[in-house]
Amino acid sequence: MKILVINPGSTSTKLAVYDENGALWKESISHPAKELAQFHHINEQYDYRRQHVKETLAKTGLTDGFDAIVARGGILKPTPGGVYRIDEGIKHDLWYADMEHASNLGAWIADEIATEFQCPAYIADPVVTDELCDIARLTGVPEIPRISAFHALNSRAVSRNYAARIGKKYEELNLVVAHMGGGISVSAHHYGKVIDVNNALNGEGPFSPERAGTVPARQLVDLCFSGKYTYPEIRKMLNGRGGLFAHLGTTDVESIVRWAHAGAEKHRLVLEAMLYTIAKQIGAMHVALHGQTDAIILTGGIAFNDHCISTLREWIEGLAPIVVIPGEDEMGALAMNAIGALKGILPLQEYTPRN
Repeated sequence: MKILVINPGSTSTKLAVYDENGALWKESISHPAKELAQFHHINEQYDYRRQHVKETLAKTGLTDGFDAIVARGGILKPTPGGVYRIDEGIKHDLWYADMEHASNLGAWIADEIATEFQCPAYIADPVVTDELCDIARLTGVPEIPRISAFHALNSRAVSRNYAARIGKKYEELNLVVAHMGGGISVSAHHYGKVIDVNNALNGEGPFSPERAGTVPARQLVDLCFSGKYTYPEIRKMLNGRGGLFAHLGTTDVESIVRWAHAGAEKHRLVLEAMLYTIAKQIGAMHVALHGQTDAIILTGGIAFNDHCISTLREWIEGLAPIVVIPGEDEMGALAMNAIGALKGILPLQEYTPRN
């Protein structure tokens, strides 16, 4: 099988061709800020990115045919995880999404190319994957239900990876997965469903290199009405300029660790505070699984750092076996989802978003 993977990001569009043995070809198309400046809305980039994708593919010599095209899922309405064949409902909700993001264009580009090659087009495990159990949705303010927004693609991919490694099915395990990157999400996987997870995008859970995580509600309200900050500035505090960046002016965990080891007390304190919030969230997801966690998986870019992993171990090693699978492989995960769908191993989901 030959699978084309399309993954649009803020300043690049990543492409890859996979077969069942792995990647045959990879390319990252850079989109300079000067070129993107001409567009005022992400949807206006569609023709620009589509043309770059087609031109790049034409140079590869791999365009004699694909069995499927798969794209990164964008900011859809909340929907269960899994593999979806791209349809008009998915395309509509991505075009009119509540939040602008380059990934919203992936399904559109994939669907057009799939039409040319007469093959199916898919998305898989979008960031808005929503499988929360009912009690996990409620808060003390009825107008503010909890929302599932997390690193669904990588969290589920590493879970399947671990299950296969121990000779089990993902659907047979209870797992806590901590994805630690620019944003941090900690998810509770109960027999194949993510029954609880912090909203890693909009201010819940651990603070991260660039996001604020959970903050005291009353103090946030007071800040919002203080007159010191605009609405966009408050949003940036929560996502983009929060977390490590707000305290230390950098999101580079490796350099923060080096400063901490060199005796910089503020760097040590802030880093340890972030890891403490991750450990507490892992504990909360362990409780969501009734304390029956088969393994805790630590993944994402921060999982490469030995200091961060050893510090986390000090807090969580008594809960369940700890498995470290550093980094993330979105392209490979998308390809494997497409292959699973083609083989009938992974059932195709019907896009029926929650209201």
